[in-house]
Amino acid sequence: MKRVVITGAGTVNALAQDVAGTFAAFREGRSGIGELDIRDVERLSIRIGGQVKGWDPEAHFNRQQIVLYDRFTQFTLIAAKQAILQSGLNFDGHLGYEAGVVLGTAGGGVNTWDENYRAVYEEGKNRVHPFVVPKLMNNAAASHISMEFNLRGPSFTVATACASSNHAMGLAFQMIRGGSAKAIVTGGSESMLCFGGIKAWEGLRVMSKDACRPFSANRNGMVQGEGAAIFVFEDYEHAKARGADILAEVVGFAMTSDAADIVMPSKQGAARAIAGALKDAGLAGDQVGYINAHGTGTAANDKTECAAVADVFGHHADKLMISSTKSMHGHCIGGTGAVELLACILALREGVIAPTIGYEEPDPECALDVVPNVAREAKVDVVLSNAFAFGGLNAVLALRRI
Repeated sequence: MKRVVITGAGTVNALAQDVAGTFAAFREGRSGIGELDIRDVERLSIRIGGQVKGWDPEAHFNRQQIVLYDRFTQFTLIAAKQAILQSGLNFDGHLGYEAGVVLGTAGGGVNTWDENYRAVYEEGKNRVHPFVVPKLMNNAAASHISMEFNLRGPSFTVATACASSNHAMGLAFQMIRGGSAKAIVTGGSESMLCFGGIKAWEGLRVMSKDACRPFSANRNGMVQGEGAAIFVFEDYEHAKARGADILAEVVGFAMTSDAADIVMPSKQGAARAIAGALKDAGLAGDQVGYINAHGTGTAANDKTECAAVADVFGHHADKLMISSTKSMHGHCIGGTGAVELLACILALREGVIAPTIGYEEPDPECALDVVPNVAREAKVDVVLSNAFAFGGLNAVLALRRI
């Protein structure tokens, strides 16, 4: 089987509109969560989120493009440009036929849905723009990336709620490892921070009104974010031959289904995904130094995840560092695993472990080293990235320093 490496990364999220700025925020333990600036916010009970502030579509796209690009697609295209530029790859020639796009999103063009439902039901309009459907469809971002960069290989979108990005990146990893592609542009994107998006989430009663405090005993729910993170996954020999700067190696992936409950997580399902990623990578548990946790800040998720980690790693669980960067950028739903993979690359490349900020009170049911509040310098060789979604869908990636 072929080895798979990451040769490019890009992002737009609440912390920064590039990777360097996001890394700086992780080092500083700086939060991107704040008051929402959206239409009809006064009608919401949840008024905070990890919003990308100061986003100006006209600074990046012409009017014809803006008509076609929902906010989640806009984020994705800019992040993809950053990642492909860093990778140094050019897909105009034959490589374009051996490269593709695999992205994750849960909601796709939620802003477009929201705007057009408002136009029809609230404003009484009888017609919508003819490009509404291609603008809102979940595969819009993947399709526009393929067209923008001449990616003619396997291209599609995965939708598995909060695990969408990890599933997408895991499938990209498997395709390159199996030889069906030389490079895949992969990751995920989400933008649900509009009135309809927030109102729907309010109904679940899992949202915090003040802050995201994963693993802290006084946590009171998740905080939604938005954004994209995109990576170039590449065949190692291809990357090595052209002298590419390799950010990390992807060495394992596993996915499981709880087959139990639509919203309540299962310790067994999460543990099987974690153990499966280790087995796929051929790694022992004591080789792992850091886990980027799913860590939503809800009682059910945090306790279940900590119990799963303890079951898989045994005594080594006490030596692991495990943090949730959702405390800083919010829960980006289908795009969240991709944004969190940046923290894994930061740990491997620069030896900086992003913290879990907002941590105030120890929870005996989350008695692990959650890297509270302050980033930590530590050399790690292997990291995991966890994603556990509504519907009981779990996806875990394993990465190694190279």
